Order: sequence, then structure tokens, then C-alpha cells
Amino acid sequence: MSKKILLIEDDKTVRENTAELLELSNYEVETASNGKIGVEKAPVFFPDVIVCDIMMPEMDGYQVLDNLSKNEALRKIPFIFLTAKTDHKDVRKGMNLGADDYLTKPFEEDELVDAIESRLAKADILNSGANHQKLTTAPQTFEALKDVFRKEKLKIYETGDPIFESGQSSNSIYLIDKGVVKTYKLEDNGKELITGIHKVNDIFGSMSFTKQSSLNEFASALEDTSVYEISIEKVKSLFNEHPEVMFEFIDHLGDHLSETKSQLMEMAYSSVRKKTAQSILLFSERLKKNKLSQIRISRADLAAVAGIASESLIRTLSTFKKEGIIDVEGRNIKINDFEALEQIV
Repeated sequence: MSKKILLIEDDKTVRENTAELLELSNYEVETASNGKIGVEKAPVFFPDVIVCDIMMPEMDGYQVLDNLSKNEALRKIPFIFLTAKTDHKDVRKGMNLGADDYLTKPFEEDELVDAIESRLAKADILNSGANHQKLTTAPQTFEALKDVFRKEKLKIYETGDPIFESGQSSNSIYLIDKGVVKTYKLEDNGKELITGIHKVNDIFGSMSFTKQSSLNEFASALEDTSVYEISIEKVKSLFNEHPEVMFEFIDHLGDHLSETKSQLMEMAYSSVRKKTAQSILLFSERLKKNKLSQIRISRADLAAVAGIASESLIRTLSTFKKEGIIDVEGRNIKINDFEALEQIV
């Protein structure tokens, strides 16, 4: 049976094109040209997911969400906001009201479908019979631990926003739902030393479960990012009830540590040219970009990961550009020749 989507969008062209896109992806679609009509249709159509624009006449997206959240049955329906590029502050407001996700206009077809499928999967998990049991009796694997994270409130960060700072009390760990996060330390001269690049489904933060301590590094969003935050105490309680989850978590941390150690060793003993190529490829892999696409990363972050001076990095990037390996446009680096970079490494 096809899943049902309620699309609330006042722009006729966007509404019709998006509805057609969703129908071609085998969804049953009902549309509404403004928030008021959407609120009226929701209890009748009873969709599996609601996709709603923010800025609309009659009733805006915030009012739609607030209205539906007062209905016990409708409040459980996954709610995805559509927003213009300039609406970052509005996105935060929407997520704080209880929205599950947001997409920035214009969006790609796979972005919309992925967002809907992700929310449907989450809803299925939460509505499954196993979730009627107590929290401490449900998880059996490391993936189940991630499902526990996803029951927490989603937090939204714009590019460059701090997530936590060194010296803060370490009482939480984080799971990335969308975006990319860098963790780093500051040297005495103020220079950043990046300790990790974390992508979707990665867990980061304090890993001290036996003693009260403070964070010894910073974390910030490399692009618009959303994360789930869960308390150390809740994770400890879960581990006490299900040691098998803890063991898988330890294995995950060990694999991540080994990967990071190998990357650091390789960068420490390679040339500037090799370090630069290696760091570009690393960012491309961590950001999950396809070949011949752009990655958006500052030169300072690239230099910090490569472990070289910014001046050396800039000279090397200029050389790569002259050789046709990359193009540089502002903060964007477009890789023209992956094979050339891989050969340098």
C-alpha cells in the first residue's frame, strides 16, 4: 500500500511539480494551497508524512504545526518544513516547535525522497510493537542505540555554529542526523588542530562514562547540521541493561580510532603536495560527495587537517588548479581529476 503525503504549499508551480515528483516515487499525494486548507485536510486524509512550506497566506507553517500538534493522533505524523535559503532562523524556530526535518528550496528530487523515507522509517520504528516495551529492554545492537538517540529532540546548527566548547562539562554525546561536524583543539597560538571530521550517523562528544570530566576539544558545524543529543547517564543505563550494545559501541570506537590514527600517521610523514591531495580526498569521502562534484570547505580547515601552514596549502592548491586537477571558487573546491589526486597520494 502506498504511503500518503500531505503537501502544503502556496506556490502553484512548486506544489504541482513536487506532487508529480512524489507520485512518480509511488506516494499517494494530497495537496493544499495554504495552511488553513492543510489543517482541514489533515484529519480527513490522515497522511503518513506532512511536507509544509513555512511562508504562506491564511496560516503559515508554524501555525499549521502548532495546530496539528494539539491533536493527539496528528501530532505523531512526521512533519517536514520547506524553507527558502534565507530562513535559517526560521528553521530553528520550526524545529524547536517539533518539526522532524527541513529542506531548503530549491531542493533535489533525491533530497526530498530521502527525507521522507528517513522519517517514515523512524515512525515505523517508534510505532513498532517493540517500542511499547521499556527503553532499557528494546535495544539489542549498536544500530538500536542509534534509534535511542533518534527519540531525542533534534538540534539545528548553521554553518560555523559551535556545538560545544572545550572546558564545558561533558555530560552528553551526539549523533549526526544531517550535515558534517568538525572537532578540534586550539594551540597556544590560537591555531586550530582538527581532531576529527564527523558525518551523518557518526557519534561524537565525550566518551567518559566512569568519571565526571570536562571536554578537551571544540565542535562546530562545517555545514548546516542537525544532531541528536543524549545524556551520558541514559547511555550508561542502557549499557548496564544490555552489555552487548556496549561491546558493539566499543568496537565502533576502536574502528574509528584506528582509522583516525592511520590518517594522522600518513599525513605526518607525507609531503605538502601529498598532504594536500590526501586532505581533499578525505574531505570528499567524509562529506560523501560524488566524483567531480564540489566540496565546500575553508582553506583554514583544509590546512588544519593536512597539518601544514595555510600559505603552503594555498600555493599547492594554485599548483593543482594550474594542472587542471581542481578548480577553486571561493570556499568551494571542485575536483576535476580524482585519479590525479589519488596518484599523488
